[in-house]
Amino acid sequence: MTTQSHHDNVEKQFGSQANAYLNSAVHASGRDLQQLRARLAGFDHAHVLDMGCGAGHASFAIAGEVARVTAYDLSAQMLEVVAGAARDKGLNNVDTQQGYAEALPFADETFDVVISRYSAHHWHDVGKALREVQRVLKPGGVVIIMDVMSPGHPVRDIWLQTVEALRDTSHVRNYSSGEWLSMMTESGVITRTLTTDRLVLEFASWVARMRTPQMLCDAIRLYQDSASREVKEYFELQPDGSFTSDIVMVEGQKAA
Repeated sequence: MTTQSHHDNVEKQFGSQANAYLNSAVHASGRDLQQLRARLAGFDHAHVLDMGCGAGHASFAIAGEVARVTAYDLSAQMLEVVAGAARDKGLNNVDTQQGYAEALPFADETFDVVISRYSAHHWHDVGKALREVQRVLKPGGVVIIMDVMSPGHPVRDIWLQTVEALRDTSHVRNYSSGEWLSMMTESGVITRTLTTDRLVLEFASWVARMRTPQMLCDAIRLYQDSASREVKEYFELQPDGSFTSDIVMVEGQKAA
């Protein structure tokens, strides 16, 4: 799949689902949002870029802590939802901008902080996107990436990538902690911290958010049923198809 066709697929997949993501409990809450807000407390003069902002939950969580947030996404419909929700919440310091992660339409050294939550696994070229992050960060600027994480072990990794791709055709890859450390280093960003947690994904709402066709929902359930005991135990697979994934929060910094 070419970069352009992948971007078209992402926009098609998520544009029609903008309101579903605004109302998604998984996206609207979580320990990671609380941690992000706490981390940016005191950044009251910062201009923050929220890459792949989706329905804007990360932008909304930090808007009260920083000077300005630019919510950036590929989907125009997502950005319309973000702009409307920001108005409803009285958040006058949140603006929106449309574009790709791999080609940021901003000048060098524009932002004090770049964040991204549950978006990087859709990026066509994460390495290129992180080099763009490094470019638009001011010297000493901070980048914080949050996403579902691959367990790293080959069998568990294959299982996770397969169910993700069956559910969502725009999925590219969930990366392991080691892959994130390597990609951050290769982009020229210094990794400061990497923390992990676990996230419960309730099956019915998980597939409903993407309007996954019934045929593919059935395929996921069959694949889950055929999983090894090791996989079922690791992902805490439930009879209704719900399971638990690893998530990661990695923070890096551009050299001052």
